[in-house]
Amino acid sequence: MSKSSALSTNQQDGGDLRSPLIPPAADGYSKPKKVTMDQMLEKYCGEFGWWQLRHFVLTSLAWALEGIHTMVMIFSDREPGWRCTTSRGCGSTAKSVCELEPGSWEWFGGIGSSTVSEFGLICGQKYRVGIVQALFFAGCMIGAGVFGHLSDSKLGRKGSLTIVSILNAIFGCITAFSSDYWTYTLFRFLSGFSTGGTGLCSFVLATEPVGQSWRGVAGMSTFYFFSTGIAALSAIAYFFPSWRSLYIASSVPSVLFVILILPFLHESPRWCLVRGKVDEAMKIMHKIAISNGKHLPDGVLLALDSEVNNDDAPHSQSESKLEPDTKEALNGSILDVLRFPLTRFRLFLAVAINFFCSVVYYGLSLNAVNLGTNLYLNVALNAVAEMPAYLITALVLDRLGRKPLAIWTMWFSGAFCLAGSLMKGYGTWKIVRMVCGVLGIFGMAGTYNLLFVYSMELFPTVVRNAALGCATQASQMGAILAPLVVVLGGGVPFAVFGACGIAGGLLVMYLPETLNRPLYDTMAGMEEAEAEKPCILA
Repeated sequence: MSKSSALSTNQQDGGDLRSPLIPPAADGYSKPKKVTMDQMLEKYCGEFGWWQLRHFVLTSLAWALEGIHTMVMIFSDREPGWRCTTSRGCGSTAKSVCELEPGSWEWFGGIGSSTVSEFGLICGQKYRVGIVQALFFAGCMIGAGVFGHLSDSKLGRKGSLTIVSILNAIFGCITAFSSDYWTYTLFRFLSGFSTGGTGLCSFVLATEPVGQSWRGVAGMSTFYFFSTGIAALSAIAYFFPSWRSLYIASSVPSVLFVILILPFLHESPRWCLVRGKVDEAMKIMHKIAISNGKHLPDGVLLALDSEVNNDDAPHSQSESKLEPDTKEALNGSILDVLRFPLTRFRLFLAVAINFFCSVVYYGLSLNAVNLGTNLYLNVALNAVAEMPAYLITALVLDRLGRKPLAIWTMWFSGAFCLAGSLMKGYGTWKIVRMVCGVLGIFGMAGTYNLLFVYSMELFPTVVRNAALGCATQASQMGAILAPLVVVLGGGVPFAVFGACGIAGGLLVMYLPETLNRPLYDTMAGMEEAEAEKPCILA
């Protein structure tokens, strides 16, 4: 039989050899390939390309704002130097203005150089400085919980970051016009409320579009911006010595962030996905792929991990067409975290560990500032000194894992704090104690940074910010208590910090390792994956 006759016979049988082996669906639609966010980033869009780098840097600038608004109290609430104006009633041997006669001395820089000099927060009123600081961190604790919930709900990550940045600018400027101490305290509380959600919303928004293999390094790099903000604050405070002008000047970066940065940021595609806005999520993923020089095929569709796990189930014609904008939004709250045993246990551990870490970190920071030397230089050096800890932990994070690194950094800090508690407070021993404190804050700075990455990976997207909000609230509670430990003096603070570091490391041992594990979208998806690999719970 000739080739032409064979081809003719084959066509009569309806079997054209040039036709595809698998005929197209009768309705013209083919079943899309569902993939999770991590799979799409790894295979099609790029895990950390130009788009993620640009988005990460711009979003993480909000961390610098948090550093500025948090540490501005060091300069605004400082006790200025003083000098005698008359020889009568102003002895050279006096160690405090409380020992001098009224009118015989004056503040360096005038009465408006700080809140202490203007509101008379000296002698018997000195405790009021501690009240302001405690209420600021109390506002941070409340704000972290509120904005942690809002960013998981309808407001979103970018919407929440926009609001807290605007509030930071407003409250910071208004604080400069406080007429009395209690008005100043109120505005500092409100500033804390907005500041408490700044780093939280920025961290999640910056790291959620990053692929699995780069997430740890990216997350560990956010604190560089926090330290940079503190260092920049030292320069701002140097040129604006008056506390009122300082609050206005330190609020300008927030205004610039709102005007120049926020319009160029995208919402988290993970949040869009769990909220049922798959079309919007896919548009962002296409932008990521194009910017990174990748290609996202039309037949690939973003889906929740629970949907991908159940993708073997039969699909109807309407499901195969998959109209993303009609999907139902998934809502989650802290009650959902507490309802599931797996996430409830993780939350309790995360809260306790963050509390212990914060007590040590802020406590040692306050001790480091009180060295009796140049205040501006001290604050800048303390901020710069933390950066090597961030670098080292970032380099070994994906090699050692989250769990071992958290344990050893907390124990490293705790051991040197315990050693410092045994040192005397005079002579050479005083220098040794200072070295112990520096090494202690070096270790705990790495832990503090690591806990953001670790805590983020412990919870699914639908409740991630709510859980992180609780962990951040625990950190703020530790920050409130840290000054109370510091005032005990002697070796007691070092002993308390050492005990907190050791206890925190022990609690980390009960957490699972999250290295090379995906960011789960839903409770169901996480539970199914954890059930398949129970060994990671060890």
